[in-house]
Amino acid sequence: MLLTALTIIQVFSSLAIVALVLLQRGRGADAGAGFGAGASGSVFGARGATTGLSRATAVLAAVFMINSLALAWLGTRPNTTQTETLLGEQAAQTAPTPASVTPSAPVEPSAPASTTPESTTPAQ
Repeated sequence: MLLTALTIIQVFSSLAIVALVLLQRGRGADAGAGFGAGASGSVFGARGATTGLSRATAVLAAVFMINSLALAWLGTRPNTTQTETLLGEQAAQTAPTPASVTPSAPVEPSAPASTTPESTTPAQ
């Protein structure tokens, strides 16, 4: 349950980071403004949203990194939860330990079959 929630947060934070980076102006856009490029002042104005978008990107990057560490930590832990199967039995999701495996008793060979042919009476 926790692994699924963290994975969903990871996907949404990564998509939000991509969107925020694409919304921000590049560093070369200021050079174009000096030569009369009117589109360099984007929707948010010349400097209006630069700090807001960069702060939001930094916060989402921190969420992404912490979430990545949490997912890595959860991925390396052994899974010891008990789950119920379709037949109603409890099944552990861990491998059995060597101490819990008991060897079966050796099977004794059965007596060999007789190799002598059965006596038959000739048909009269």
